[in-house]
Amino acid sequence: MVDEAWLTAGPDAVWEALLGELSGEARWWVPDNTFEPVDGAPDRVGALTRITVHTKGVDKGGKKLRFTARTTAVQQAERLALEYVEGAFRGTAEFTLTRLEDGGTRLVMFFRASPQGQLAFLARLVDVGAMHTRATRAAFGRLNQLLSTGTPAASTAGGAR
Repeated sequence: MVDEAWLTAGPDAVWEALLGELSGEARWWVPDNTFEPVDGAPDRVGALTRITVHTKGVDKGGKKLRFTARTTAVQQAERLALEYVEGAFRGTAEFTLTRLEDGGTRLVMFFRASPQGQLAFLARLVDVGAMHTRATRAAFGRLNQLLSTGTPAASTAGGAR
C-alpha cells in the first residue's frame, strides 16, 4: 500500500512533525492513531514505538489495534523505515520525504504489513487496507494544515491524495 501527500512545508519541518507524532505528541494522526515511545527516540535505529489504532477514534470506544514498530533505518529528513515486530500487524512501513521544486515536500508512506491474530480473521470481512489508506490520507491532510497554519484541521481535506 502506498499513500502520499504533497505538503506545503519543507522536508525539515515535515520530518520534525513526523518524529513528534511518533514520539507521542498526538497533534495530527489523532483521532485514528496514537504513538508511544517504548525504548528510544523514533529516529534512532533499534528504537521501539507502540502504535494504537483507534477504530472509532480516541476515547470513542470501539476496538483498539495495538502493535509495536522497531526503527530499522534513518536518513535525516529523507527516510524512516520501521518493522512491525509484535501485535496486530507484522511487516514494514517506510516514510520517504522528497523536496519539491517549490520548497514543499512529497511525503510517501509505504505500508507492507499483514494483519495478525483476530485482525487476520476480521480482514476477511473488512477492507483493512482501505481503512488504513483513509486514516493515513486524513492524517496527512491534517499534517499539511498544521504545518501551514499551526493548527491541525478537523477535516480530512488538505494536500493528501
